[in-house]
Amino acid sequence: MSPFQLIYGKACHLRAELEHKVYWALKKLNLDMWAAGERRMLQINELDEFFLQAYKKKKLYKEEVKRWHDKRLAHKSFVPGQQILIFNSRLKLFPGKLKSRWSGPFIVKTVFLHSAVEIFDKLQDQAFKVNGQRLKHYFGDMVNREAVIAVLATT
Repeated sequence: MSPFQLIYGKACHLRAELEHKVYWALKKLNLDMWAAGERRMLQINELDEFFLQAYKKKKLYKEEVKRWHDKRLAHKSFVPGQQILIFNSRLKLFPGKLKSRWSGPFIVKTVFLHSAVEIFDKLQDQAFKVNGQRLKHYFGDMVNREAVIAVLATT
């Protein structure tokens, strides 16, 4: 009996003894450490192949979604002198009941690369640049903004 067991009534296991028991258990179960290591490396390689395959599938999926999205985009081309309407995005927060979110008509002054457009406002006699995605073609006549009267009901 060890002195530890005499005092505390329990067996004391040292770390070296535990490592020896583990080695003994591996030897008894006839486990080959080299074969286990090779099997683990094969599992890691399979996991890497799985990640690579998932990456390729994600890339194909993104390309397909981009192609689908680009096919449904409406490409607008503007020429100088053309009448257009501009989308008023600030009206979304406090919309009027029957108020249109499109302002205009404005006249296209210059068309820049990447759908930037310089438009001219006749009423304020000024020109400014806007994103071409906020614009749409205007096919109506010139509108007098001050003299528009809408009859909503008849009596």
